[in-house]
Amino acid sequence: MVDPLTLLAFVPAALVLNLTPGPDMMFCLGQGLRSGPRAAVMASAGVAAGGLVHVTLAGLGLGALIAAHPWAFDVIRWIGVAYLLYLAAQVLRTAPQQSATGPGLSVWRAFGTGFIVNLTNPKVIFFVLAFIPQFVVPEAGNILGQFILFGVVIGIGGLVVNGGVGAFAGQLGRGFGAHSRKLGWVSSGIFVVLAARLAVLERT
Repeated sequence: MVDPLTLLAFVPAALVLNLTPGPDMMFCLGQGLRSGPRAAVMASAGVAAGGLVHVTLAGLGLGALIAAHPWAFDVIRWIGVAYLLYLAAQVLRTAPQQSATGPGLSVWRAFGTGFIVNLTNPKVIFFVLAFIPQFVVPEAGNILGQFILFGVVIGIGGLVVNGGVGAFAGQLGRGFGAHSRKLGWVSSGIFVVLAARLAVLERT
């Protein structure tokens, strides 16, 4: 059972984390430009779900296993790089057919995309191991349960913030529907930047 005062201290810390611009926010922004507000919100939900998996794995101790075997980190990282580059290519391929009335990605595909992108970023699990244990109280029992509760708080905040950013970008994208090719280049560029960032990640 998490102490209410500990949870009260965690919520604003998590909110600051959610409000800090990062790859998740940029990804949802790109999805909003590409496929509209609904897809952006679902992509944010996918990111949050992927984050919860990372939190669960961290609570189970998988983070220590990855740290001990650098090749596992690199395998996951390069899968993520390849997937982001694939998304960038897909955006450019479909951009001419996209418009305000015909978004390029269904809401469930957007969810799955957000989930995979977050899950293939091994940096997340190390961040979780650095951030959440500051608020975990072993004496309160059930360490994994505490990890998951804190992960849910982060996920809800991320869903609201990143989903809001993506939805706003989606509205802008609809307003510029006649320029779908240009918007395709912008969202594709975002995915390429995220891939490059992931490619040069350090484990620290």
